[in-house]
Amino acid sequence: MIELVATCLFGLEKQLGEEIDALGCKRLDTMDGRVTFQGELSDIARANIRLRCAERVFVRVGQFPARTFTELFDGVRTLPFENFIGKNDAFPVKGHAIKSTLFSVPDCQSIVKKAVAERLSAAYGFKWFPEEGIKYQIEFFLFKDVATLMIDTSGVALHKRGYRPAAGAAPLRETLGAALALNARPREDILFWDPFCGSGTIVIEAAMILRNMAPGFGRRFASMEFPWLSRDAWYRATEEARSAVRHDIRPDIFGSDIDEKVLQYARENAERAGVSDCIRFFKADARDIRKPAPDRRGTVVCNPPYGERMMELREVEALYRDLGKAFAGLTPWQIYVLTSHEKFEMLYGRRADKVRRLYNGMIPCNLYQYFRPPFKRM
Repeated sequence: MIELVATCLFGLEKQLGEEIDALGCKRLDTMDGRVTFQGELSDIARANIRLRCAERVFVRVGQFPARTFTELFDGVRTLPFENFIGKNDAFPVKGHAIKSTLFSVPDCQSIVKKAVAERLSAAYGFKWFPEEGIKYQIEFFLFKDVATLMIDTSGVALHKRGYRPAAGAAPLRETLGAALALNARPREDILFWDPFCGSGTIVIEAAMILRNMAPGFGRRFASMEFPWLSRDAWYRATEEARSAVRHDIRPDIFGSDIDEKVLQYARENAERAGVSDCIRFFKADARDIRKPAPDRRGTVVCNPPYGERMMELREVEALYRDLGKAFAGLTPWQIYVLTSHEKFEMLYGRRADKVRRLYNGMIPCNLYQYFRPPFKRM
């Protein structure tokens, strides 16, 4: 058994943990932005291919207290890096320090690099390393004077699924789009609609969830080059993901936007993702949307402009007022709106049934959730 660490955007830890549970792995610890779990070597492949909310998957090499540079150096030197890194391999170092006595990341990088080199020198019997072979990205994480040393198994971040080479002005990260869709619990018999779909991230992720399509299927990962992780492990993980796809599912999904150019990006992205037959894209103003039929059941999940990168703040506030009126006509549909505007509820004209704190990149946001019929005064 080995220890693995999956990182995520702040606020997605619970959903990421549930995904790890679904893989059959044992959760060991959860903190802001990361979940540590136990698994087999083969779970490296399974986690990279199947986790929707993870940004990266690391092997945890070790953990120890590090209040001084000496403690950091000595702690790193005790870890068995030779079990992973060969004598010709590259081992660059990067990391983070939060709430720790050792706060200088460049100094910590230098010390970790030197300590790993000394450990490998003792294991292989020579001082100089060509670093021309496989790349093993070492990452340290210093938190409250405890150092965690890891090796990145993902390479390119997992939110980069590969289906979205082009996007609109303020694209939503794919992992956050997946989390928003998961939060709304999409179902085949309920219309799923994003009226601000942009390049299609939320609706594409919803379609992949409904069809049980693994988000990492078809892309490459750094650990595919690691000799200690067999090709058979990747083959079995890929076949497991392939066999789980629900080709019989015909989800009902709408993606609309006021911008025809960005809608073309969305159509192309859905085609690359293999879900173009699941989604109907069309041009529409979100303030004008109506139920397709009086008895149609539906869910709206959207990420409208915040006034951060698109539209002026006054325009955004006017838009939120209009959305409150327009979406009232969709009752009893469930509505989920992600925005950074702290006065959204006041502008929208209704207090949310639940508010969840999330981060869109570095922007703190709230997901305002409406799943009960609005209160009617007698």
